[in-house]
Amino acid sequence: MPQKPTPPPALTATSVKFVSIDDDRAGQRIDNFLMTHLKGAPKSLIYRIVRKGEVRVNKGRIKPDYKLKDGDIVRVPPVKLPEPNTPAAVGKGLEKQLRDAILYESPGLLIINKPHGLAVHGGSGINLGLIESLRQLYPNERSLELVHRLDRDTSGCIMVAKKRSTLRAIHAQLRDGGIDKVYQALVIGGWPKACQKVDAPLLKNVVQSGERMVRVVQEGKRSITRYRVLQSLGQFTLIEARPITGRTHQIRVHCQHMGHPIVGDPKYGVDEVNQVQRQLGLNRLFLHAAQLRLVDPSTEKKIDVRAPLDLRLQHAVERLS
Repeated sequence: MPQKPTPPPALTATSVKFVSIDDDRAGQRIDNFLMTHLKGAPKSLIYRIVRKGEVRVNKGRIKPDYKLKDGDIVRVPPVKLPEPNTPAAVGKGLEKQLRDAILYESPGLLIINKPHGLAVHGGSGINLGLIESLRQLYPNERSLELVHRLDRDTSGCIMVAKKRSTLRAIHAQLRDGGIDKVYQALVIGGWPKACQKVDAPLLKNVVQSGERMVRVVQEGKRSITRYRVLQSLGQFTLIEARPITGRTHQIRVHCQHMGHPIVGDPKYGVDEVNQVQRQLGLNRLFLHAAQLRLVDPSTEKKIDVRAPLDLRLQHAVERLS
């Protein structure tokens, strides 16, 4: 079972500083100046120390909208700030969401129904991802590692190893084709039932108008996805996709290549269709990792784990049925 969360991120105490304002910073509001000077400090802290008179300008109290002047001397009080590169603390809402999203747990493996919109790890402006959050919820597990990845916009089953031995064993299963990954997607148009396999090479990081894309090109790596129609829904089709290889954006690009982009895909989809669906309540990529079948190395048992569609995806299918 999950342990108690770790305490909030480590804090570093600053010391009192006196900052002389030059002409370059004259005219800046004191609250904005402090947000820049005390990187990582929440706005609530900034306004509190100004309101309590801990921030002084020329030895006098000021209001948050005070505009600095050339030659002002600002007293910046000691405050505690998060250490650089320290992930933010997991909030109560996210903690509950992740605990409720646990689909399977054993001594060596966690399988989570990853929510849409949550990155699997921090970086590129994202301070807190799935793995950083789980490390806070499982402070006694020193070897938590992602087994594989899902795009931020994709929901569903994702594996997290608790032990290095489990991680190595599952990676071996992935290489040997011993893990069955099953996705569900809503695509534009009527997917032909005869099309049960797409074998098209993919090349990563093709730059188009400044944006990095994945494209079907002959010099790319061989990529295979198996498909099955689950339900015809008028101008759309609910399909099952099983990636045999594991290339970046593989399912999304193969769907686009077949002329049936996934609904809600901002990179490989159709903007006009996405806009209409957003107005009808589907404001996300309709791609969901619905099922995983594998042998759990920590128990040596075969497992079949399924993640239900979230409410937005369920409502979209019901609306089109």
